[in-house]
Amino acid sequence: MQPRRPDGFDGLGYRGGGGQEEPGPGAKPYSSSSDLSHWVSSPPDIPGSRNLHWGERTPQYGAGLAGTPLGGVSLNDEPYPAGAGSSSEQLNRFAGFGIGLASLFTENVLAHPCIVLRRQCQVNYHARNYHLTPFTIVNIMYSINKTQGPRALWKGMGSTFIVQGITLGTEGIISEFTPLPRELSHKWSLRQIGGHLLLKSLTYVVAMPFYSASLVETVQSEIIRDNPGILDCVKEGIGRVIGMGVPHSKRLLPLMALTFPTVLHGVLHYIISSIIQKFVLLALKRENSQNLPTESSNSVQSMLDAYFPELIASFAASLCADVMIYPLETVLHRLHIQGTRTIIDNTDLGYEVLPINTQYEGMRDCINTIKREEGMLGFYKGFGAVVVQYTLHVAVLQLTKIIYSTLLQNVA
Repeated sequence: MQPRRPDGFDGLGYRGGGGQEEPGPGAKPYSSSSDLSHWVSSPPDIPGSRNLHWGERTPQYGAGLAGTPLGGVSLNDEPYPAGAGSSSEQLNRFAGFGIGLASLFTENVLAHPCIVLRRQCQVNYHARNYHLTPFTIVNIMYSINKTQGPRALWKGMGSTFIVQGITLGTEGIISEFTPLPRELSHKWSLRQIGGHLLLKSLTYVVAMPFYSASLVETVQSEIIRDNPGILDCVKEGIGRVIGMGVPHSKRLLPLMALTFPTVLHGVLHYIISSIIQKFVLLALKRENSQNLPTESSNSVQSMLDAYFPELIASFAASLCADVMIYPLETVLHRLHIQGTRTIIDNTDLGYEVLPINTQYEGMRDCINTIKREEGMLGFYKGFGAVVVQYTLHVAVLQLTKIIYSTLLQNVA
């Protein structure tokens, strides 16, 4: 039995036959391709899904494709032969995804030991070695790995993913049921900015108890802690809210006292990183616009210019934000960890444990105490871990760029 197929598509008044399209009865003839623009819409531009250069967008159907930098064809030209350049096109599509995945893997997995050491140094008010340089951080990291095993450097990684998921989910739910904008349009107003920052603040408040539980998991010494479950972070966060669960000391600060420093830290980090990212993107866009790709230019460099600017801008924004609010982060972590009966590793030696017995009354008292007893450099304890973290990030990005360039050259 032969399958039945329609003779043509007459949605626009055309009936196919032979290969020459003729208007059907009563159909309105279309004189130019511009008449089809309101029928055919372009899909959204997804980074990494197609080979777009900086500032380009997907062209509309029939809108001057012959002269586009994508090397497209016009309506009157013959299309590309089947299979021509298919391997290169597939490589370009997957390259953007691979580069972004490598960046996320570096930020959340490879850099986690640096985050663990950084937080342990921040909450260790006993420490005499502040670990301001990457050399001492690498040394203490080696000592902890030698005495406790590699697992000690990746503790709490699952809870950090849970906190990120709770943050994203909370932001999405609040934005769906409230008029607070999740993203800002190009034509923003002060009211939209205020609503957007209010949405971020509410999100940080909801995620705060889970962030506190995740912080305890990342700084707790592997020597004395049991094997935590995947959802222990959620259970302890809920217990912190309702006042049940793991018993804490009387020095534990209430969540209301932690709300302001938590929201302040999160909002400042978001504002600084957003501003830096916009400026870096504008600078890279201006630089690339002066070197527009031509037919004789290096296609490999054009591909790199299409994928890497956003990653570079995100890297620079995160680095600047972490450096600028590092003192506030130290204060925030000490307030969150107080009264949780947490025992951390000795960051001076690497093979002993120390209890956390601080008695801060609030954010102002914590700042004054650190300044008086540890000096201004006390706010930057563990800063060498930040240097190691972003140095590792740069190395991974550069390695990914070299591999991508080599693959493109081999395909070409």
